[in-house]
Amino acid sequence: MKKLIGKIDAYYSDVMTEMRKTSWPKRRELTSHTVITLLASVALALFIFGADQVISTLLDLIYPGA
Repeated sequence: MKKLIGKIDAYYSDVMTEMRKTSWPKRRELTSHTVITLLASVALALFIFGADQVISTLLDLIYPGA
């Protein structure tokens, strides 16, 4: 059991050491990247929705009443 706790402690220590080396974005940079990601996600969703509507309409024309 002590060996397991020692391994967990070493892992936690290593994680904390690596986290101190991490370069975190500034608030403005984080906000701008978040907005860009949200806008790109909405644009992609709208594109997929539009493509689905076009394909559905074409299939309804090809296979009426199906």
